[in-house]
Amino acid sequence: MRHRRAPRSWRFVALLCVVLPFCGAYAAAPGFGTARAGAVWGAALEFIAPRTLEPLGIPRMAVWGLSGITALDPDLTVQEQSGKLLLYGPNRIIFATAAPQPTDAMAWGDACAAVAARAFAVSPALERAGTEGVIRSFFDELFNHFDPYSRYEAPREAAQDRAMRLGHAGLGITLGREGSAVVVARVAPSSPADEAGIATGMVVLAIDGAATAGRHLAALQSRLRGPAGSSIALTVRPARSLPQTVRLTSGLVPTQTVFGSMNGDIAMLRVIGFDRDTGEQFAAALGALMAGNPAPKGIVIDLRGNRGGLLRQSALSVDTLLGQGTIIRTVGRDPVADRLWRAEGGDLARGLPVVILVDGATASAAEVFSASLSDNDRAVVVGSATLGKGLVQSVTSLPGGGELFVTWSRMIAPRGWPLQGLGVFPELCTSLGTNSLAAQIASLKAGRDMLAKPLAETRAARAPMPLAEVLALRDSCPASVGSSGYFKAAKALIDDPVAYRAALIHPLVAAAARGA
Repeated sequence: MRHRRAPRSWRFVALLCVVLPFCGAYAAAPGFGTARAGAVWGAALEFIAPRTLEPLGIPRMAVWGLSGITALDPDLTVQEQSGKLLLYGPNRIIFATAAPQPTDAMAWGDACAAVAARAFAVSPALERAGTEGVIRSFFDELFNHFDPYSRYEAPREAAQDRAMRLGHAGLGITLGREGSAVVVARVAPSSPADEAGIATGMVVLAIDGAATAGRHLAALQSRLRGPAGSSIALTVRPARSLPQTVRLTSGLVPTQTVFGSMNGDIAMLRVIGFDRDTGEQFAAALGALMAGNPAPKGIVIDLRGNRGGLLRQSALSVDTLLGQGTIIRTVGRDPVADRLWRAEGGDLARGLPVVILVDGATASAAEVFSASLSDNDRAVVVGSATLGKGLVQSVTSLPGGGELFVTWSRMIAPRGWPLQGLGVFPELCTSLGTNSLAAQIASLKAGRDMLAKPLAETRAARAPMPLAEVLALRDSCPASVGSSGYFKAAKALIDDPVAYRAALIHPLVAAAARGA
């Protein structure tokens, strides 16, 4: 095999390594943020070490991360040998430094940064990636050894993600027209406008003293925008009241994640995610639908495509339908990760039949919502097997504004089965075709459940589970997105108490739970 000649910079560094053992005096490239990388990696290793589901050790994780250097430049490798971290070029050592104590995360962060700085000095590929690219590559390679959900977010994307989770700055008012009048068309729950008593239907007469009459709606709406902390004087006229001026201060407006409507005599709740204010939005939307005249005869909760979000908000939403019982249990290596979530609220739906719609894209906190109400015999799940994301991430901010998401616990359904991999198996399956769906509904109307056996098997499953067993159980109702018949199936259950009860409570499932 013909050996490639080492670049001149590497030959020079190799010579230095003869004169200066371990190359300790070799200067790093001025463009690399050594202090920043060390602070970020050290804080990350310190956060990760006690929280992983299995003990990994800081040295092992550090070396995994440093393989990010190789990912950027295949001519460079890093190894830990005889108590030293060694940076190799082609057939030679470029740099070496003493490995810190195994439990000193910050020292390991600094050591990794020193190695990366030396690599940056000799590698055009690392120089092109820049400091942030090298930092990211460290985490990419580290998390290649983890689950799919642990990840690093750089400062800019972390800021965007936080904004999506928390909401945006504003007043929470959407304007509309009724004839020639400008009115409040919508008020976002928990927004500054909501907290100040602004309500839909109020006529908006002036904004900061300027009359709204004759102005374009878009221009008026833009007047309501401003950075957090800015204030606006809004002159409104409530129904059958005198005009009043209210000063509003722009603040956090939670993202709207819950949308309520009526479809005939059935209340529909669409939940697109579980963010900071979802629990409150869910309770408000459900309460408004229940207060309608006439009252609904049943409730359909649509979680199709819901990728999850905050576990606490899922639990709070369950709490509005479940008076008592276990919502979910989380189990991890860190004792702080072990938690039992129990219902402590009341059933705002007053026992009305509840049907939850799910599909193959329903995940995480949305799976918790479905599993909790199904296992507690409070709702029937209709659709296909869900995604099967049953791992919980702990989140921390890193120096410089990045964020780290690290899996630290598993979610266990009330009846003891794991959500991870298995997902939620529905009581009525829509992914087996229209003929199968019709046969299932007919069977339920006769008081029999065609899916009782696979339901019992999934509810009796316990972690850890072989992949083949997981796939065999999921094949009984394959995950799908976009299949039809969801609402028709839900309505058939709500309209027929015998069918609903047959889908809700399964003797085989109850027997499996008793034997667990």
